[in-house]
Amino acid sequence: MVNAMRRPASIAVLSLSLLVGACAPLPPEGVPVYAPMQANRPQSVELGYVEQLRPVRIGGSRSGAGAATGAFVGGVGGSFVGGSWEANVIGMLVGTIIGAMAGAAVEEGATARDGVEVSVRLDNGGRVVVVQDASIDALKTGDRVRVVSDGMMARVAR
Repeated sequence: MVNAMRRPASIAVLSLSLLVGACAPLPPEGVPVYAPMQANRPQSVELGYVEQLRPVRIGGSRSGAGAATGAFVGGVGGSFVGGSWEANVIGMLVGTIIGAMAGAAVEEGATARDGVEVSVRLDNGGRVVVVQDASIDALKTGDRVRVVSDGMMARVAR
C-alpha cells in the first residue's frame, strides 16, 4: 500500500518541478540584457567601425540546476528498479549519478547560444575583438559602433 501511494506523489512532485522550471521568463526580443554586476557601474565608451564579423557558438553554463534536477529524476526513477529493498537503493544511487550527469549536459546544451565575434577598428587606431550574443545588434561590416566596457566585460553597439 505504501509503494502504491509513493508513486503518484513522486510523479506529482516531478511534474511540478518541471512545470516551474519551464516558466522562466525570456527577455523581449531586441532588448539588451545586462549582467547584474554591470548595472550602476561607470563604463567607458570608444568609437570605431566594424572591421570583421565571425559567427561563433557561446558555450552553455552549468549552474547546478540541471544536475540537481537530473539527480532527482534519476534517483526517483532508479528507486523503482528491482524487487528488493537493496535493488531499489542501488537503482536509486545509480539513477542519481547518471541523472546528474545527463542533467548537467542537458543544461549546458540548452543554455548554449549563437554569438558573433566582432572585430572593431577604433578611431584611435587600436583594435578590439568582442564576442557577444548574435541577437544584441544586427551589425554589419563598416557599421559605426561604440565599444562599451567596464574593464572586465564589453559589448559592441550602434
